[in-house]
Amino acid sequence: MKKLFVPALLIAIATSACAVKLGDTSSAGAADQAASLPSINAGKEPVAAVVRRVLPAVVNVTTDIFQPDSLGGAQQGQGVGTGFIVRSDGIVVTNCHVVEGASKITVSTSEATPREFDARVIGGDCEHDLAVLKIDTTGLPTVQLGDSGSLQLGQRVVALGYALALEGGPTVTTGIVSALDRVIKAQDPNCSQDVCGAEQVRTYSDVIQTDAAINHGNSGGPLVDMQGRVVGINSAGDDSAENIGFAIAIDSAKDTIAGAQTDPLAATAYLGVSTQTVSPALAQQFNLGVDQGAYVLATTVDGPAQAAGIEEGVVIVNVAGNDITSAEDLGKVLEGLKPGQQVSVRIVTNGGSSRTLDVTLGSRPLPTDLP
Repeated sequence: MKKLFVPALLIAIATSACAVKLGDTSSAGAADQAASLPSINAGKEPVAAVVRRVLPAVVNVTTDIFQPDSLGGAQQGQGVGTGFIVRSDGIVVTNCHVVEGASKITVSTSEATPREFDARVIGGDCEHDLAVLKIDTTGLPTVQLGDSGSLQLGQRVVALGYALALEGGPTVTTGIVSALDRVIKAQDPNCSQDVCGAEQVRTYSDVIQTDAAINHGNSGGPLVDMQGRVVGINSAGDDSAENIGFAIAIDSAKDTIAGAQTDPLAATAYLGVSTQTVSPALAQQFNLGVDQGAYVLATTVDGPAQAAGIEEGVVIVNVAGNDITSAEDLGKVLEGLKPGQQVSVRIVTNGGSSRTLDVTLGSRPLPTDLP
């Protein structure tokens, strides 16, 4: 999965000592020792209180992504990130780079037994590394958006997220606001040079710097103040230095989040395949039996095409009565169809035999016009 940085895992070992009178085994001595230890009291553990308030609204965001393989085809990889719920009917905020290029997006809750939902992008601003998702459910816990403009240097903050995709649930780290209004450049290996320039980087402004650990997998999670309000969206760690992480200031994201809720991007039809145009060389190499169409390189796991029996290596030649002569044709036809619509898809297998399958189209997780 494409990430801004993939920092090395650093394990900090903290040690502490407590003076204990040795050899005193009386009940009075034991009571004195117990009294000298710090009390584990939730009211005196502000970070724990923040976590209890915020964690129910933190979600795990996993993606399936088609990636080119060494043979010129495609295979499906998977990535992981974090998000947070801002509206109880399923509005989730995360980083653009967490979901960009995904063929499928899955959101899982942070409950002991997580619930999973398919998600799609309804808005975003990749220039600020922001994406807004929608999942179809209601009654979800939410987190309050704070005011990043009022942050002060040295103010305590807490970061929550699924760091390093470790088993056992989300990770909590704490720190302070180390700097404000940073401008950072983040590597983006999948961004084309004509968009991002020769260095293939994106520049993010209005960024909060913190020493709260932010690792691969934390991306898209909330950075919150001690009242449990989101002041930043965790976006990057720096693997060239210790104790440096970055979060997009929430004030710069509020308009985009609000806009996605009031005017969401429309759902578009989704087949769940990665294709390339059939060429004479490709037809001869794989004995396709046809000289035009959309050759299926890979299918999304549990996607509409795979569920209907469409496999890698076949050629799609007709969808809903429309002849398909290229991968571009397939995209144009799907743009005119609707999620949930059942359509006929004619495919040609190796050697030239053909058959027609009924496919119920899904919703494209990433609209082609994502800002």
